[in-house]
Amino acid sequence: MLTLHEDAFYEFFRPYRHPQSSCDIWGGIGLETFGEDLKLVKSLPAAHLWTVVDGDGDQWILPGIHCVNRICYLVTEVAHDWRDLEFRIPARGYSLTQLGLLRQLNQARKFMGSINV
Repeated sequence: MLTLHEDAFYEFFRPYRHPQSSCDIWGGIGLETFGEDLKLVKSLPAAHLWTVVDGDGDQWILPGIHCVNRICYLVTEVAHDWRDLEFRIPARGYSLTQLGLLRQLNQARKFMGSINV
């Protein structure tokens, strides 16, 4: 399992606001866990879907669709290919330095291997 900071997630996997999204959550890029957004989530390619969940005092971005402790769903340009990775959103709310982000992006590239990003 590879655990990285949320900054690396945004830079590497490039989440975006789906044009059919019906809500404005998670900075405009989140999809709700009910209603029309949930129907949309179920229709999208699963390898591009992520779930934001609460757990262990922080929030986490996990690959795939999860139901327990979910906050919202995210859709990304780059597929996660069902790799065993997660992204921590620290409760303290800090960002990585430029050097820290570069290091984590290098880790993500190595971990993801030959996936085209």
